[in-house]
Order: sequence, then structure tokens, then C-alpha cells
Amino acid sequence: MRHIKKIATIAAIAISAPLIAQQAMQVPGKADPARVTAGTYVADSGHSLIGWEVNHFGFNDYYGLFGDVAGTLTIDPANLAAAKVDVTIPVSKVTTASAGLTSHLLRAGKDGGKPDFFGPAPADARFVSTKVVPKGMTAMITGNLTLNGVTKEVTLEAEFTGAGANPFNKKETIGFEAETEIKRSDFGIAYGLPVIGDEVELDISVAFEKQ
Repeated sequence: MRHIKKIATIAAIAISAPLIAQQAMQVPGKADPARVTAGTYVADSGHSLIGWEVNHFGFNDYYGLFGDVAGTLTIDPANLAAAKVDVTIPVSKVTTASAGLTSHLLRAGKDGGKPDFFGPAPADARFVSTKVVPKGMTAMITGNLTLNGVTKEVTLEAEFTGAGANPFNKKETIGFEAETEIKRSDFGIAYGLPVIGDEVELDISVAFEKQ
């Protein structure tokens, strides 16, 4: 009987240990501005992306993604208005849920003509901030967006979402989400207007790691 009780005790410990460990583990990032330290941060490309949304035929909205966002953020919590952000978006890596649509976005123009959307070797897009207006946990970030060879001023509505140490590489990390809306025709992408929407919503999620 004593042997059976010992086995039961060991089994109970084995079952409960992962649960106890899980309860002890804490989320490393918190939306606490006090965790942010001054310096230059580099985008964590593997965990940063930009989603886009455009209306299709007036029926519903369609979505796609730009991944592998690169760039830098320079920030000082004591002077947030002086923050600078410079990010690059590899348009050539655009992806959608439809292989056919993704191919269409990147295919060459017919008979040597202009591509319908980006073409097979599009240049990276780039956003460089020119003005930051902080307000609590949010900020309005104005800057120049270069896309498809055209540069226009856009304003991002950004929100600070978390800061802390990455548990794997131990780097200080800051996370932000932002959104804005652009007109694709402003950037020379007018295929399918007006049945395919001109207004494109951009949803941005970027993590920056301190260097």
C-alpha cells in the first residue's frame, strides 16, 4: 500500500508540475512606459508585419500582408516628440490567401506594358517620420511614405502596446500598433478603379529591439 501511495504521489507531481510552471510564467511585455529606455531600436523582422485591406466590387473587403518589415526607431521617453522612425517594407514579399491574386499583384504588365499592381520586381516601400505628437499611450506620427516610386505624406495613429525583455535573446523590446488609410491611386496604382476600392487601410504591428 505504501508503494502504491508513493507511485500516486509521483504521478500527481508529474501531472501538476507543468501547470505550476505555466502559472509561474509571466508575459514578458507590458504596456508600461516606465519600461522604455532611451536608445536606438531595430525592427524584429520576424515578428513585424503590415496588413492591408481593400474593398472588392462593393461586396466585401479583401486582406493581404507585407512581412519582414525592417527599420529603426530612435526614442527617448523624456522627449517623445523627438522620436524618429524609419521602416522599410518589402513589397515583393506581399502575400494573400489566394495564390492567383498574389501572382497578379506581382506579374509583369502585358506585352511590356505597365503592371496592373506592383510588377515582378517592385522596389521596397519606405516610411520616414517627420513629426511625432505624443498623447498618453498613443501618438500621431506624420511622415513620408514612398511606394511604387511615389512619395506622399501620411499620418499614422500609433499605440504603444508593450515593453520588456525578450525571453529568448534578452534584448529590450518595444511594441507598437498603428493604422492609417491611403489612396492607392495617389501612388500610381489605379488598376480596377472604382470597382476595386481606392482606399486601402493599413494595420501595422511592429516590435523593435534595442541594440
